[in-house]
Amino acid sequence: MAKVRIISDSASDIPVDVAERLGIDVVPLTIRFGDEEFTDRTGLTPSEFWAKCKTSPVLPETAAPSPGAFQAAYERALAAGADGVVVVALGSKLSATHQSASLAAEAVIDRIPVRVLDSAAVTMAQGMIAMDLAERALEGASLDELYARGVELVGKTGVAGTIDTLEHLIKGGRLKGAKAIFGSVLSIKPLLELRDGVVSEAGRARTRTKAFAALVEKVREAAPLQWIAVSHGAAADVDVIVNLLRDIPSIHPLIVTDIGSTVGTHGGPGIVGVSWIRQ
Repeated sequence: MAKVRIISDSASDIPVDVAERLGIDVVPLTIRFGDEEFTDRTGLTPSEFWAKCKTSPVLPETAAPSPGAFQAAYERALAAGADGVVVVALGSKLSATHQSASLAAEAVIDRIPVRVLDSAAVTMAQGMIAMDLAERALEGASLDELYARGVELVGKTGVAGTIDTLEHLIKGGRLKGAKAIFGSVLSIKPLLELRDGVVSEAGRARTRTKAFAALVEKVREAAPLQWIAVSHGAAADVDVIVNLLRDIPSIHPLIVTDIGSTVGTHGGPGIVGVSWIRQ
């Protein structure tokens, strides 16, 4: 095991097999459908979440992990022999997750050093930072080296996406000015991106195909790349954008993964996102 443990949260959408292979401990957020409460991914898989969205009369809501949940992860790292922890947290402008991780770090400060990195991102942009650090941790990188690398990657990361409906974003309060544009986009596919850690409108496309083309162009403009990923929420047409991205070179292979309940709650079914890290 690496001497420095990498921890993230379930908003990162890191595939379970990848997290296990790289030794990343993923702390789950909480999902609520009315009075029903689930832990993201461990208590409710992405496929179960999307099936539940179709039948639920209420929209889901998310809650950040408690400081106790992060402290338990730090205790697991300590028990496994780690001498330091780097947490790659969901963007602090999107959730209280970063705050919970930081409070928990203070509780263990006399036993294990914990650095909490604000990814300023979500889904696989956050996930790929954690994966990159985990690979380096396995190679023996120090706590200071890993945190510095994380800060560097945050500045090279991009996230953009398209959704089928604005309903989830508007009701969740995640899209600034969404009410003003809602009426004009019933037949338009909105493009969204993270700017300075906040979800912003990035344009509109007349069709889903044109929305995908615009997303691919954003990735192409960011080249040369280290990492590229596509994440989606039960999108039947995800192969279309995956095939469009295959000719864009990157150091690491293209990743395709499911968007889980944390991001899915705000994006709704059919959401497709692209994430990248520049060289």
